Amino acid sequence: MPIPLVNSVASWFLKKRIHQMELFIKYPQEVQEELLRNLILKARNTEIGKAHDFAGIKKYSDFAQRVPIQSYEDYQEKIERSRRGENNIFWPTPIKWFAKSSGTTNAKSKFIPVSDDSLEDCHYAAGKDMLCMYLNNNPQSQMFTGKSLRLGGSKEIYKNNGTSYGDLSAILIDNMPFWAEFSSTPSSEVSLMNDWEVKMQAIVNETIKEKVTSLAGVPSWMLVLLNNVLETTGKGNLFEVWPALEVYFHGGVSFDPYAPQYQKILPKEEFRFYEIYNASEGFFACQDSNDSKDLLLLLDYGIFYEFIPMDNYGNPDQKIIPLNDVEIGKNYAVVITTNAGLWRYRIGDTVRFTSTSPYRIKVSGRTKHHINVFGEELIIENAEQALKKASLLTNCEIVDYTVAPIFMEGKEKGSHEWIIEFKTPPKEMANFQKELDLALQEINSDYEAKRYNNMTLNIPVIHQARQKLFYDWLKKNDKLGGQHKIPRLSNSRQYVEELLQME
Repeated sequence: MPIPLVNSVASWFLKKRIHQMELFIKYPQEVQEELLRNLILKARNTEIGKAHDFAGIKKYSDFAQRVPIQSYEDYQEKIERSRRGENNIFWPTPIKWFAKSSGTTNAKSKFIPVSDDSLEDCHYAAGKDMLCMYLNNNPQSQMFTGKSLRLGGSKEIYKNNGTSYGDLSAILIDNMPFWAEFSSTPSSEVSLMNDWEVKMQAIVNETIKEKVTSLAGVPSWMLVLLNNVLETTGKGNLFEVWPALEVYFHGGVSFDPYAPQYQKILPKEEFRFYEIYNASEGFFACQDSNDSKDLLLLLDYGIFYEFIPMDNYGNPDQKIIPLNDVEIGKNYAVVITTNAGLWRYRIGDTVRFTSTSPYRIKVSGRTKHHINVFGEELIIENAEQALKKASLLTNCEIVDYTVAPIFMEGKEKGSHEWIIEFKTPPKEMANFQKELDLALQEINSDYEAKRYNNMTLNIPVIHQARQKLFYDWLKKNDKLGGQHKIPRLSNSRQYVEELLQME
């Protein structure tokens, strides 16, 4: 079949989904309520279903009353039993796949169950609908005349007592239909290589020969790959390598700190950046407009959503609310119930709603990754916004960073210590320090109050990291790869101290 015809057929097929998406946009509560009923009905005879009398649940309030909020630790024993081959524990169909995830660089690994239902009706369905929204917004797209350069994790699939585990990206690649292989690069063989450094060059060598029209991967690691492409080819920008390149689908970490570097290597105004919000537990949201970075919450993909307001998160009387009770502008921890058998599960992410008609969000951070040693309530979203502003004002570019508190000692006030690796450092670090501090005060009133007249907090300490410090640290901890992330904010000094020792 000629390539232009393939592009037309693929575009037509994907755009047919728009009408189905319009249903959950128009009737969000009804769609979510029906989805919850179906999940409960399907799992009523599982071990968890019987323990919580799913058969007797008639409405959401019954569900909320009978099923407790769960963490990974609460589920761990059942997950380990399932990994050993036991069935019907939290989902009626056999769980054959487990996505290995550490969330950040914590030593402890998590094994998130991935059912056949969640593969097909969540991960793959949402991925197709993401393409559908992009094509609907860009009817002249020629994306399917070439291939998508995918950058996933660095782990192959491992067998364990009849079940398998690996990075979610490896599981998705391993289960893709055969025709999807023809529209992706690099090959599965290269994508699933275990040695990250060998794999990166293998990807470069294979993909520079292809017609690449789209990119997909985590911004930090994708930037490493794309810079390697330019170094290998000797080209000035990526359009000299791939003239038909038109869109980059990104997620996993905030794009803002990397945006200036991407704009340099992709210097076309018409090039599109589309953000997605997916994880081992599910595909939650994606950008549905060319001109807005807000993410449309996906409501009909086997996931029922609840939220915990962060102003009372972790308290004995914390509130857990359904989607219809959320408010614009508030910060919430996300709780999910899924078609992989995760029931009222805290995923550890926080979001902020920017719209409730339809429901659109911004990812604001992690429940554990914030700094509140001095009552400053600094979250990742604050840090990213402040870094972006300070970088623009001081004409610098950032590769990676992490932040930790400097604790009060004697009469000394506290502070925050930032370890920042720059691609282009500021000419005057003192000016960058001042602008970062002012931006944080402008964004976060609690931080501003603690900084007033140095009442509690002194001005932040900025430590300029040597080149590749964060890369070397990840390598030392066997965390190289597209699924691993630098912990941005921490209430302890563990990560900062480890990094400083490697300087």
